[in-house]
Amino acid sequence: MSEEPSPDQGETVRQAVRDGYARIAQGAGACCAPTSCCGSPGANQSAMAAGYSEAELASLPEGANMGLSCGNPVALAALRPGETAVDLGSGGGLDVFIAGPRVGPAGRAIGVDMTPEMLAKARRNIAAYREGAGLDNVEFRLGEIEHLPLADDSVDVVISNCVINLSPDKPQVWREIARVLRPGGRVAVSDLALLQPLPEAARQSASALVGCVAGAALVEETAAMAKAAGLVDVELSARPDYVQSAAQWSDPLYRRLMESLPVGKPLSDYVTSLDVRARKPK
Repeated sequence: MSEEPSPDQGETVRQAVRDGYARIAQGAGACCAPTSCCGSPGANQSAMAAGYSEAELASLPEGANMGLSCGNPVALAALRPGETAVDLGSGGGLDVFIAGPRVGPAGRAIGVDMTPEMLAKARRNIAAYREGAGLDNVEFRLGEIEHLPLADDSVDVVISNCVINLSPDKPQVWREIARVLRPGGRVAVSDLALLQPLPEAARQSASALVGCVAGAALVEETAAMAKAAGLVDVELSARPDYVQSAAQWSDPLYRRLMESLPVGKPLSDYVTSLDVRARKPK
């Protein structure tokens, strides 16, 4: 498995991500996904390419979809009424607001994010969600995904969308997932993963880091970390079509990444959208 950053390096990475996503929340930074600007029609284009339906996107409070997705973990999770689901790195609340109606009035959808600006943006939309969905079953908590503000064995489902790859301590994230899941609970994660290591120029790019690429783990490392945390029935499903589509869009992040690759090597040779499913033993 690739070497994890030292504690000091990890905090530097975490702060860079926090600063980058604070700018995104404030509308002053580039999006993680290949969109022209957060909350624009490009965000819907990106979300639909990631697997969301027009109906799901139309039901959201304004600005909840910020174009930061690389999959649809809510659909992957097959949520059921009465379940408690937690979204790691919930951002503007996209997946929490979609999950809420799925778990219904007896369930709970909880978002965790370490960026106060993102948290404030999501919380401002709770009132619109309550009015539109007729439900009062979502909340957003400040916290790092390496140290979740949740009790042991307290949730049925953990979801996450294009976030774990940003963590400087991914094994700890997977251990936290296993800790908070109830016995028999399940994981449904959509993430970006590497098929092979990125060239150094792309890996060291701060913009690529905030773009969910440079910090990504190899596909086989992702499976190993989930299993090492004690999860079982780990299933990985690569979705190269998403990255192939991204390479055709005009987002500056992806353009810079492609320019850093060896001549003739497409981005999809290095990066894939990856759906991860697993469960905690009973």
